[in-house]
Amino acid sequence: MKNTTLCYIERDGAWLLLHRVKKENDENRDKWIGIGGHFEENESPEDCVCREALEETGLRLTAPRYCGIVTFVSDRWEGEYMHLFHAEDFEGEPKDCDEGVLEWVPKAKVRTLPQWEGDRIFLDLMERRVPFFSLKLRYEGEHLREAILNGKPLPPR
Repeated sequence: MKNTTLCYIERDGAWLLLHRVKKENDENRDKWIGIGGHFEENESPEDCVCREALEETGLRLTAPRYCGIVTFVSDRWEGEYMHLFHAEDFEGEPKDCDEGVLEWVPKAKVRTLPQWEGDRIFLDLMERRVPFFSLKLRYEGEHLREAILNGKPLPPR
């Protein structure tokens, strides 16, 4: 299982999202997601999210909030432990990203954009500031088949 981070950077009621349109064979192709990426050797989740945010956006996170761990299981892609963060405190201005197009998206509009079904679950948990959580999402292809929050199955959406 690979380890990654994902961060939703917030400003004035909007999240800085990455529209993944620049990389071929991208499992997130055409989706709108937060900022993040793979761990490097000897990085903590906080180290990784801060490095990835700086590399992808040019923003220096000053106090990212660690929200939870999302375990992705798929019949198509490698399993993943994704460490989820939220950040409201940062320095700098966004720059161009080589993985997609960055855009400040009003939070009310985010759920209308193409994204993974499970993203809506963890975005809701993050927005409600649910205490640190563990969420398991099992996909068949691009369809969410099972969601388990802190060991308890969630009802189908």
